[in-house]
Amino acid sequence: MKYVTLGRTGLQVSQLSFGGIPIQRSDAANTKAVVDKLEEYGINYIDTARGYTVSEEYLGAALEGRRDKFILATKSMSRDKESMARDIETSLQNLRTGCIELYQIHNLPEKDIGKVFGPGGAYEALSEAKAAGKIGHIGVTAHSADALKILVEQYDHRLETVMFPYNIVEDQGKEVLTLAREKGMGTIAMKPLAGGNLDDYALALRYIAAAGVCDVMIPGMGSPEEVDRNAAVDLTAPLTQEELEQCAAVRRELGTQFCRRCNYCAPCPNGIDIPGCFLMANYTKKYGLADWARARYDAMPYHAGSCVMCGACEKRCPYHLPIRDMLMDVAKVFGR
Repeated sequence: MKYVTLGRTGLQVSQLSFGGIPIQRSDAANTKAVVDKLEEYGINYIDTARGYTVSEEYLGAALEGRRDKFILATKSMSRDKESMARDIETSLQNLRTGCIELYQIHNLPEKDIGKVFGPGGAYEALSEAKAAGKIGHIGVTAHSADALKILVEQYDHRLETVMFPYNIVEDQGKEVLTLAREKGMGTIAMKPLAGGNLDDYALALRYIAAAGVCDVMIPGMGSPEEVDRNAAVDLTAPLTQEELEQCAAVRRELGTQFCRRCNYCAPCPNGIDIPGCFLMANYTKKYGLADWARARYDAMPYHAGSCVMCGACEKRCPYHLPIRDMLMDVAKVFGR
């Protein structure tokens, strides 16, 4: 396993690291098996979040007796000091640790930057927790290139890491991530497989490594088999011309209007599993699994056609997807 220095944090982390979103769809026993595999391969950086439901708790239990082998990163959507302070304490309790190496401000949009870094903002709680030894370093995650630019250009003296989507079809952050590295900030690639939309996982991971703008990539891994698969990828192998052309073809096919399954759109007031609907439609269109997908779609308690067009999901989507129109497309595929 290759290890890199995560910017000026000085943390030595595995270039291929672990994203904890899928753990919330798992159970305690499977989580332990996943962490067993991480330890086996020397994957030492674990990313989770307060917003990933049970992910912190399951990981905390799985890390009992081997906490010293891993570097923990978590994050909170809190924007004010009081809420952030509470979330830090909750994370410490869930993860069963006295100190979390990296605590991040989660999914920070441009409109909330002033609040977070202003008087009584979340950054005050993070600074105090760092001074008290409860967290080691402070970072931020974003989905907007405009927000990332502001954070790197104006707040690099307060932030030690930035996390941003980076993959074959999303390289809009390349210039700013390059600047972040020049400023000594650690750079972390989220959504390396574009939310599961990239089929060739080896090519996807090697693409990020070859780009040279992200220190670490954190594919979500929900099973021991997924850890095996990703750990086997040779991140040092350069991309061939044929592979670069393959990346360009994927870019043309997928475009930018696709669901990354981040689940920020939830909960739907009408009970629709929005990412699940899109996933079943993709299985029908891309993989020829129409009968398999229809059976699972039909088993859902609510379907895309149940959408009442309230738009609550679109307000929460960090990618500004036209979710209502996309759901109507799914309803046409399945007839309801």
